[in-house]
Amino acid sequence: MIKLYKKSSIGWKSLIRMYSSNSKNVPEVVDPTKRLCKIMMSCPSVGLEHALDESGIRISPELAEEVIKRFENAGMLAYQFFEWTCKQRGFSHSVRAYHTMISSLAKIRQYQLMWDLVATMRREGILNIETFCVIMRKYARAKKFDEAIYTFNVMDKFGMMPNLAAFNSLLSAFCKSKNVRKAQEIFDKMNDRFAPDAKTYSILLEGWGRAPNLPKMQEVYQDMIDKGCKPDIITYGIMVDALCKAGQVEEAVNVVRDMRFNGCPPTLFIYSVLVHTYGVERRIEDAVDTFLKMEKTGIKPDVAVYNALISAFCRVNRFENAFKVLGDMEDKGIPPNSRTCNIILSSLISLGKNDEAYRVFRQMIKHCEPDLDTYTMMIKMFCENDRLEMALKVWKYMGLKQFVPSMHTFSVLINGLCEKGEVNRACVMLEEMIEKGIRPPGSTFGKLRQLLLKEGREDVLAFLLEKMKILVQEPLCD
Repeated sequence: MIKLYKKSSIGWKSLIRMYSSNSKNVPEVVDPTKRLCKIMMSCPSVGLEHALDESGIRISPELAEEVIKRFENAGMLAYQFFEWTCKQRGFSHSVRAYHTMISSLAKIRQYQLMWDLVATMRREGILNIETFCVIMRKYARAKKFDEAIYTFNVMDKFGMMPNLAAFNSLLSAFCKSKNVRKAQEIFDKMNDRFAPDAKTYSILLEGWGRAPNLPKMQEVYQDMIDKGCKPDIITYGIMVDALCKAGQVEEAVNVVRDMRFNGCPPTLFIYSVLVHTYGVERRIEDAVDTFLKMEKTGIKPDVAVYNALISAFCRVNRFENAFKVLGDMEDKGIPPNSRTCNIILSSLISLGKNDEAYRVFRQMIKHCEPDLDTYTMMIKMFCENDRLEMALKVWKYMGLKQFVPSMHTFSVLINGLCEKGEVNRACVMLEEMIEKGIRPPGSTFGKLRQLLLKEGREDVLAFLLEKMKILVQEPLCD
C-alpha cells in the first residue's frame, strides 16, 4: 500500500508461525527486589513479618520504594511491608515511598491510615505540597469531592500554604474525575487568590473537552485570551484532542494550521491524536498520510504515534500492515511497549481470533513486558471460551513474573471459576485477593456467595465475610 510498509521485520516474522517453546525452567531469584516480592506473594499476612526478618535482606530506601511500587495494587500487603521497614534500625522512607503508600491506601479507602502517614511525614519534616495533591486526586477519583476540597483547605494547618500548583492540582483532580462543573465553580470562586497560568486554563479546557461541552471550552479559551494568558503547546494539544474526540477532525486540522501560523509547530502528541482519530473514523489513507507528513517535517516518530498507526490498521483488519509497522519500529530502534501489543491483542480477540491472539501474546513476552491489562485480557479471553486451565496457566506465569493482580484481574478469574462451578478454587482466589488488601467488587462476591449458599456452605461464607472486615471503609480523619 505504502512503500514504507513493504519491508517486513525479521524479529516479528514468527508471529505468523506456530511454535511450542515454553518457559519451563525459572531462573533462581537472586535480585533483592525479586526476593522480597517472592516472599510477599508466597507468605500469608500473619507470617509475613517473620519471613521478612528471616530473609536477611538489607533494606535501602530505594529498594523499599521499588517493592512498595510493585505492590501498590495490594494496599494492606504493601502497608505491612511499609510498617516492617520502618522498624529497621536507621531506616527512613523516601518521600516518594510515602506518596506511593498514601495512594495505595486511598485505593482501598483506608483513609485513617492514609492521614496517619501524613502526620508521620509532618513529624519527620518531609511533608510537601505534592502530598496533598496526591490525596486530592485520590479523593476525587473516589467521588469524595467534599473531602478533596477539605484536603486543600486543611493544608495550612499542616504548615503548607496552598499555592498555584496546589490550586491547579485540585482543579485537575475534579476534571479528571468528570466533575468539570465543580472545577469551574472552584476556579470562579478562587481565581482571585492565585494568578491563573496557561496550565490552569488548560486543565479547564481539557475538562470541558472531555465533558464534552465544546461551546464552554471555547468560552474558557476566549477568557484565557482576554486575560492576556498566551496559549502554549499543551493548550493547543488539548484543543486538538477535544475536537478530534468530538468528531470535528477538520476543525482540529484548522487549529494545527493556526499553530503553525503562530510559530508553534505541532508536536508528536498532536500528530498521534490525528492519526488515532483518522483510524477511529477508518480513514486509513488519511492516517498514513498524516504519519508520512510528520516524518517529512523532520519529527521522529515515537512509540505513541506508532501505536496510533497500528491501531488504525487493526480497526480495518489489516493485521499484515500492523505487523509491518512493528518491523519499521524495530528497524528504527523503537521498541514496542505493552500498549502496542494490547492494541493488536484486543483487536484479534474482538474478531474471535483467539488462537492467533495467544500466539501474539507468546511472541510479545519476548519483545516487551506485558502489563496488567495484557494479563487480564488473556485470562478473560480464556475464561469466556471455556479454557479455564489456559487462564490459570496465564495467571501462574503472571505470578512468576511477580505481577500483583489488580482487582479487575482477580475478578475476571474468580468469575470464570464460578461459571465453571469451581467453587473451591474461587474461594481460595478470593481469600488470596483479600489477603493482598484488595476488596472484591460486589458483583464478584455476590456470584460466589450464591454458589456457597446453594451448596450449603454457610461456614465458608462466614469465614470470607470475616476476612473482608479488614477492608472496611474508614471515615475522614482530621
